[in-house]
Amino acid sequence: MTELIIRPVADTDRDAWQATYRGYRDFYEKEHDPAVFETVWGWLHDPTHETRGLVAELDGEIVGLAHFRRFARPLAGSTGIYLDDLFTTPAARGHGAGSALIARLEEIAREEGATLVRWITADSNATARSLYDKLATQTPWVTYDIAL
Repeated sequence: MTELIIRPVADTDRDAWQATYRGYRDFYEKEHDPAVFETVWGWLHDPTHETRGLVAELDGEIVGLAHFRRFARPLAGSTGIYLDDLFTTPAARGHGAGSALIARLEEIAREEGATLVRWITADSNATARSLYDKLATQTPWVTYDIAL
């Protein structure tokens, strides 16, 4: 019997969180700069920073993560929850961790009076998109970046 728990990231999760976050960064072919790990971990434990985190625990092992934050929606006159990062380990896929993390974000959004949960993913991320297509509506918006 497997037990899936979604909970806030805790101080004691550092090693397991970092291993999971490393898997996420590997997926997007990002270098493993220790400063990035330190910065994000610090944000997750700074109550004044906007970034928050959840982990998915399957039978006591961290197998997924979600980093998120509130954002203002001036056009709607409301706020939303923005999901910056969502990842489940390959071994955990098919156990419902990704959908459970998103469901918890929906709950948090409702609890905080937000009007939506929003995220982006790579067009080529077919595995994640097959889940997202079941849980949300793809928007017509195109994303732009200015790298500095």
